[in-house]
Amino acid sequence: MVESERLPVDQPQRRRALDPSGSFIVQAPAGAGKTGLLTKRYLSLLARVDDPESIIAITFTRKAAGEMRSRVLSALQQARADTDLAESHQREIRELALQVLAQDQRQAWRLLANPGRLRIQTFDSLAAGLAGQMPLLSQFGARPQTVEDARRHYMEAALRTIGQLVEDNDDATLVDRLLVHLDNRVGTLQSLIAAMLARRDQWLRHIVDPERRVREEIETTLAEIVTRALGELLRAMPLECRAELPALARYAAANLGPGSPVAACRDLAGLPETDFGSLPVWRGLASLLLTKDGQWRKKIDKRTGFPPSDKEIKERMLGLLAGLQANDALRDRFTVLESLPAPAYGDQEWEILDALFSVLRRAVAELKLVFQAHGEVDFAEISLAALHALGQGDDPSELLLKLDYRIQHLLVDEFQDTSINQFLLLEKLLSGWEEGDGRSLFLVGDPMQSIYRFREAEVGLFLKVIRQGIAGIRPHFLQLGLNFRSQRGIIDWINRAFPRVMPEQSDMALGAVPYAPSSAYKSRLQGEAVVQHRFIGRDDRAEAEQIVNIIRQARVDDPQGTIAVLVSSRTHLAELVHVLREQRLSFCAVDIDSLANKPVVQDLLALTRALLHLGDRISWLALLRAPYCGLTLDDLYRLTGDAPAEVVIDLLRQANR
Repeated sequence: MVESERLPVDQPQRRRALDPSGSFIVQAPAGAGKTGLLTKRYLSLLARVDDPESIIAITFTRKAAGEMRSRVLSALQQARADTDLAESHQREIRELALQVLAQDQRQAWRLLANPGRLRIQTFDSLAAGLAGQMPLLSQFGARPQTVEDARRHYMEAALRTIGQLVEDNDDATLVDRLLVHLDNRVGTLQSLIAAMLARRDQWLRHIVDPERRVREEIETTLAEIVTRALGELLRAMPLECRAELPALARYAAANLGPGSPVAACRDLAGLPETDFGSLPVWRGLASLLLTKDGQWRKKIDKRTGFPPSDKEIKERMLGLLAGLQANDALRDRFTVLESLPAPAYGDQEWEILDALFSVLRRAVAELKLVFQAHGEVDFAEISLAALHALGQGDDPSELLLKLDYRIQHLLVDEFQDTSINQFLLLEKLLSGWEEGDGRSLFLVGDPMQSIYRFREAEVGLFLKVIRQGIAGIRPHFLQLGLNFRSQRGIIDWINRAFPRVMPEQSDMALGAVPYAPSSAYKSRLQGEAVVQHRFIGRDDRAEAEQIVNIIRQARVDDPQGTIAVLVSSRTHLAELVHVLREQRLSFCAVDIDSLANKPVVQDLLALTRALLHLGDRISWLALLRAPYCGLTLDDLYRLTGDAPAEVVIDLLRQANR
C-alpha cells in the first residue's frame, strides 16, 4: 500500500489542530489518537514560546499525565539521537521535536536535564498548587492530604450539624421541619445531608448568599425544563396526528369521568401549547395513547373513552395508533412527561427547602472544621479552595493576575469529564484572555466516553463550549473520525448498533450526546468481528458456562493470545468466578472479592474480637469453629448449649466439658 493511501481521512483536521495561533475543541472517538494529537500540539507550542512553563497541559489521571510527559521526552530524545523513523506519524513528531530542540538551545532551557519544567499535570494537582500558593485566601493554611473517599467526614459533619442545631434554640426549628418531613428519622436526615455535602460543588454557589432569590431561580429553571420537554414533544409530533389527535382526545374525554387524566383534553381544539400550564393536557394525551408500562396502545374500549357504539371514530383511533407503533422517539418523549417536575413549589414545600438550605450552609461550614481536625480534604474542597485563591468576580487575586501573565497556552485532555468546579476554574484562568492576543486554548475529548459521573463530571459542558465558547473564547470545533485501534469489522458493527441506543440529538441540559460514526484505519479481519449470545431472562449459570466455552475456543484458536472478560457489575461475577474455578481455568482479577468476605480474614477478625472482649460469645464460637481450632457444630452445642449466659472461655476451663 502506498504511503498516500495510509494518510488518515481526517488529516486536514489533525493538521489544523496544530495551528498554534488558533483555539480548538476537538471531538475524537475511541482509538483516534487523542494523546498523540495532544503531544504534537504541545510540541508545536513548545517550539514557539519563550518559557516552557507558559504552556499548561491538564489531564485527569496521574497515569495520563505521566504518559504524555513520557511521550514528549521520548520524542525529544529520539530526535536528538537522529533516530530513523518509518511511519509518517512518527516523522511528523520528530520534525516538531527537532524544532523544540532548536528552541531549547536558543533559550538554554535544557529540558531533557530539567523535565520538571514541563507543566503537564492533573486537574487536582493544578488546583492543589493554586490553593497552596495562596494559603490565606484559599482558607487552607497548611496543605492537607487529599482522600478519594471522604464519606466518613461527610457523615461526621452532618451529625455535628444536627446536634448543634438541636441545641440552638433559634435554629432548632430548622431541624424540626426536616425531621417532620422525614418521619423523625434522624439517621435518614444525616445520610441525606452527607450525600449533599459530597455534591456541594454543584449547589453551594447557588445558596451561599442568603439574600439570593433562590426560589425564583429554581422555579424558573423547573419551568424551563418542562417547556423544553414539551417543545421537543411537539416538534416530534407527526403531521398526520396534529389535526386528528386533538379531535379523538376530545371525544374520549367526553366519555370519561373527571378522575381520568384524559379529562384534561375535554376542551382541546388543537395540540396544546408548550408552556408549563399545558402539562396536564399533554399528560392526558399520553394516557390516551400509552399503556401503563409506557407502550403504544393496540386496543381501545369504553375504559379508554371509546365505547363500541361509535365504530367509525374507534376505527380512526385504531388507525392513528397503528401509525405510531414504530415511532419510538415520540413514545419516549411521551413517557418523559410523567417524570417532569412541578414548575412551582407550594408554600409548605418551600418552607422545607428553605430549612434544608439553611442546614446545608451550616453543614458546609462544619465540614471545613472536620477536614481541619483530620488534616484531610476531598477533591471538591481542593477545587473550591483554588477558586477562592483566584479571587472573586471582578476582584482577581494577585495569583490570577500573575497566572494571566504567565500562561500563554492551555491544553485539556478528556474535556468531556470536566466537573462544574473544574470548568469554573478554567473560566477564571481564561478570564483575562481575548481573541487574537496570541494565547490559545486546546480542548480534546469525546462526550460519548464520559466516565467520571462519580466525580460530578458534566458532559453538557463539552456541548456548551462547542456552541457558546468559554470565558469569551470561541474555540473552533474539529471532529476526528478515524479509529487506529480496532479492525474495520468491529467499527462497522459499532456504527450500526450505537445509533440505536444513544440520543438522536444533543442536549446541553441533560448531557445527551448523539452517536458520531467513525471509520477504521485497520483492514477487516476474517470471520465475524462481533458475535452476540442472547439469553431470554437472566440465567447466570448458563451465561457463565457460555463464557467458559468461548474462552476455551479462543485458547484453541490463539494459544498465545490474552482474553479479557468485562462485566457491568460485580453481581454478574459470582457465578462466572465459580464456574472458572470449577473448570480449573486460572484467571487474574482485580477488586473482585471483598477482602472482608475472605474466610481467612473473617477468622482473624473473630480472633481479634475474641481477644479484645472475652464476653463476645459470637466471636468465641466463630474462633472455635475456625480451621485452626476445628470444633464441629455438635462440639459447640455440647460446650455451650446448656449454658447460654456463661462466658465461653470459662466453659472451656471446665474439665467435664
